[in-house]
Amino acid sequence: MLKLTNEGILVNLKIIPNSSKNDIVLEDEFIKVKITAQPIEGKANKALVEFLSKKFKIPKTSIEIVKGDTNKEKTLLFKTTDAEKQNLIVSSLTKG
Repeated sequence: MLKLTNEGILVNLKIIPNSSKNDIVLEDEFIKVKITAQPIEGKANKALVEFLSKKFKIPKTSIEIVKGDTNKEKTLLFKTTDAEKQNLIVSSLTKG
């Protein structure tokens, strides 16, 4: 689910497009991110990066989709070595 690397934090999650609101939900040890955007022409991916960027107060360029670009299950890399930001990301994604 979460893995610290030299570059930052790798996160496995599932995106739920066409949701009523943007939100992070924990279900059975799995991270789900609800996004209001439709999964058309990369809109949901763009909305996912924007939502997480605002939530964790990191630049959009610091969030990279490394796997699952056209899939609902994705692996994201949060490129930050700042311990405070890493703690915020980990605590938000493990406690909802």
